[in-house]
Amino acid sequence: MPSVRTIRLVVPREAAGARLDRFLASTLSAMEDGPSRSEVQRWIEHGGVTVDGVVKKAAEKLKEGSRIAVEPEAPPSTEALAEDGIEFDVLYIDDAVIVLNKPAGLVVHPARGNRTGTLVNGLLARGVFDPPDGEEDIDERPSVSVKAPSHSPADPNVAASGPPDLDRSRPGIVHRLDKGTSGVMIVARHPRAREHLKAQFAAHSIDREYVAICVGNVVKQTFDTLHGRHPKERLKFSTKVKVGKRAVTHVRPLESLGHGLATLVACRLETGRTHQIRVHLADGKTPILGDALYGKLSKHPVLREAAEALGRPALHARLLGFIHPVTGKKLTFEVEPPADFEVVLTGLRAIP
Repeated sequence: MPSVRTIRLVVPREAAGARLDRFLASTLSAMEDGPSRSEVQRWIEHGGVTVDGVVKKAAEKLKEGSRIAVEPEAPPSTEALAEDGIEFDVLYIDDAVIVLNKPAGLVVHPARGNRTGTLVNGLLARGVFDPPDGEEDIDERPSVSVKAPSHSPADPNVAASGPPDLDRSRPGIVHRLDKGTSGVMIVARHPRAREHLKAQFAAHSIDREYVAICVGNVVKQTFDTLHGRHPKERLKFSTKVKVGKRAVTHVRPLESLGHGLATLVACRLETGRTHQIRVHLADGKTPILGDALYGKLSKHPVLREAAEALGRPALHARLLGFIHPVTGKKLTFEVEPPADFEVVLTGLRAIP
């Protein structure tokens, strides 16, 4: 039997009184190929962490000199299946991330009603989540000891990460685009990269800009609202909620189309809630062209024809900028809207 990699730690004086999960997450993140926070949480919940020989819970307060033993687990395998023939353009790829241009009509990950034919199925078929050649399995690595840092590794003012993501249908997914939305996306290729990117999204430090064609005349404005599930229509989201998350969208008009019949706009996101841009633009009485969920089919024949020809919301994720989870360098990717979007745009520009 191959030996299990055991990580052994001694609690330093500075960490006395710290929570077990926070101490481990902070200390082990300094390791080369160290685990993500969600992995640490999973190991604790599964009884893989002992303090002085006793299995402890995440909130256990540590004492100076206590000896911690961590028995890592291999990451859970995804329940999604590899599927060939799913088309998307790769903009960039390395051992940590893949940046791609998602076509409109492609669902990001398996869910009820979409078990196959998703981006995740296609990523699996391309081997995106396979370990690099020559990398050992976690249970074949030798036992190791890690020296805790001399500085305090656990800030009591910093909240521990939430429960691990147990949904095994969406490996590497840190953000999503709606099925009808095209554009640039990033996917993590391993858990540490995923945690790093998730932290950037949570801190709202990711640069994201979308372009959309809206019905009506749009003015420069910022939407700063609550955002939550619609109280009556479960497929929709709404700003008209008493309890919800903050949603901020900065909108600026780029071009007036058809003498004010429509407007090409750019939307910068501070937050990234489900349907956020679609909800905010609909709230402004200028819904996205072709958005049947948040808008109505226009009575104007040209707009109606354009919406029907497009068959989806005229929304495209044009720009994505982030800090690389390994190199620390800022990377920015930009892709122009697809052909169907451009055809509609050209037609609206031609309105006499």
